[in-house]
Amino acid sequence: MSSRQAQPAFTRPALAPGLLGAIAVMAFIAVVDTEWFTIARYVVSILALIMCVFAGQAKQWWWIAPLVAIAVLWNPAFPIDLPLVAWQAAHVAAAVVFVVSGLLIKVHRVD
Repeated sequence: MSSRQAQPAFTRPALAPGLLGAIAVMAFIAVVDTEWFTIARYVVSILALIMCVFAGQAKQWWWIAPLVAIAVLWNPAFPIDLPLVAWQAAHVAAAVVFVVSGLLIKVHRVD
């Protein structure tokens, strides 16, 4: 018997930034109307762009559109002002996009 287990045929490199992005978005929902929201914008937009890179590597182009939308909406250089309720809904939607894309973006393993 071999002690080596079979390696999966793919990896999920976007899972960690996806989960971090979802945690950050849900944590930063509390600071939407404060000066801390600028830091939140940096964190969320950078994680969304990292996820775009992994989606491109996996050739799953359909994930790039919602992730770029998140990066643009949370862009700290040219901030978009929305009402509080819209920001709260956007935070929940972004958390869903982060988690689902992190789970579904798969890169085939090259041995």
